Amino acid sequence: MSMSRPWMGSWPADLATTFEYRNGEQPLHAYLADNAAEAPDRAAYVFYGREVTWSELHDAVRRLAGHLRAHGVEKGDRIGVYLQNCPQYVIAHYAIQMLGGIVCPLNPQYKAAEVEYLLSESQAKGVIAGEDLYPMVAQVRERLPDLDIAVTTAYADFLPEQPTLPVPEDLLAPSRTPAGTVALRDVLADQAPLTAPSPVDLWEDVALMTFTSGTTGRPKGAMLTFGNALFKTAAFFHAYQMGFDTTSLAIAPLCHIAGMVNGVNMPVYSRGTAVVMSRFDPETTVQAFEKYRCSMWYSIAPMNAAILELPGIEGRDLSSLTLNPATSFGIPVTEALAEKWRALTGCQMHEAAFGLSETHTCDTFMPRGRIKFGSCGIPVYGTDLKILDLESGAEQPPGGTGEIAITNPGVFKGYWNRPDATAETLREGWVHTGDVGYLDEEGYLYFTGRVKEMIKCSGYSVFPEDVEALLQDHPAIAQSAVIGVPDDKRGESVKAFVVLKPDCQGQVSEQEIIDWSREHMANYKYPRYVEFRDSLPATGAGKVLRRLLKEE
Repeated sequence: MSMSRPWMGSWPADLATTFEYRNGEQPLHAYLADNAAEAPDRAAYVFYGREVTWSELHDAVRRLAGHLRAHGVEKGDRIGVYLQNCPQYVIAHYAIQMLGGIVCPLNPQYKAAEVEYLLSESQAKGVIAGEDLYPMVAQVRERLPDLDIAVTTAYADFLPEQPTLPVPEDLLAPSRTPAGTVALRDVLADQAPLTAPSPVDLWEDVALMTFTSGTTGRPKGAMLTFGNALFKTAAFFHAYQMGFDTTSLAIAPLCHIAGMVNGVNMPVYSRGTAVVMSRFDPETTVQAFEKYRCSMWYSIAPMNAAILELPGIEGRDLSSLTLNPATSFGIPVTEALAEKWRALTGCQMHEAAFGLSETHTCDTFMPRGRIKFGSCGIPVYGTDLKILDLESGAEQPPGGTGEIAITNPGVFKGYWNRPDATAETLREGWVHTGDVGYLDEEGYLYFTGRVKEMIKCSGYSVFPEDVEALLQDHPAIAQSAVIGVPDDKRGESVKAFVVLKPDCQGQVSEQEIIDWSREHMANYKYPRYVEFRDSLPATGAGKVLRRLLKEE
């Protein structure tokens, strides 16, 4: 237990300090069955105008589960899910878990070599893929001896005849079921539904294996239980006092742990409706708000910024939005950005949360009415958090910087087949995150960088996020990423990769950025080197991959 819990003094007065699960302590696929019984005709998901009711969703999940069971899928088997955002993703996720199987999400941006590594690493027995993505699997399938099952789907199968929102061109491709696969639409038409879910131990059985982004080494499969998913979804729901009639907008990748909580888990727990889009487009997003009156949206800050820049946005109606947690990827969630967003929508956006795959994310939340910009909020229900000195490991008092360690009912069981990595990260129920930060006197967490990405310049510790946040104040810079490069005299120096705003390209030189940085940053931390780029390498969720820049 941490030495103190200063965040309890910041806990909202109108928010209970404990919560009860809406329909009891049971896996989320059981909540799905409850929804089908309680509200069979309510829209669970809306996909460019195609409404999938809770009854239809539950039936589809049971039919796919029946197919997988008939082909030998048993409790504990790993199944890859390789799809863009679509209703089929949700169907696949819960069908696998209804059998006690383990969902292994694959980012739709992965290419053949990445798909091969993850399916091989997880020893996946099957894969459920989009017809557009299956060719990546086909290239490597002969090298995946465990992969017996392949189900494919065309996104057009779940599109309406008359879309209510502009549909991305690639989703309209007619179905061409790849050789060696079974079409999901045939399964849903012909397969008898599973009669009863497999019994599971909520807190011991693994339901999800999400691969970490691999900040060091190759990606590792974090094993998360049915209970981890239930707890974190419910904690987020109750902390933000969300309603059971919430209509949310789900754009963040469902394969990513944060997008999964928002778009796969939360609608099922809340019995709400999720409007699903396969990718972000500013105009389509605004139309979704206007058409479906979405009240909740988990966004990343560049999305909000792009909407604010739409011509004529002042005349559009985004007034339905009441909750907008946003993540600082590429652009920070600043008070200035939030104020512009509030002026447009009436909704106060704020930093979403601190979290990681190993804790099923959402370890903190931002108390309503007590927002602190620059912070990640305070620990959510059931969470204890401490800051450990980077050298001694001693717990730090408020204001002291060190490694963030977390424990709560969302903590994972360990890494798949990686006992050494598990022992390093998971110690006596605490996840040692590899992230650096501090707690202020009121218990708000501030994230300042990664232990592994920390740059040592002339003996000083420099965190990339700190320099990137400062660079964001330059009027010509749209986005930046910072790494350390060897320096014979200083140990390391800072190098910044910079994306300029479109109207500033060719108008600013690298040296001008360096000169500006010298004026606005401490001498030890300003970038000695600047390289302009058209874009920066990033995950599907928009997180910049400094590791790839470092490898270059």
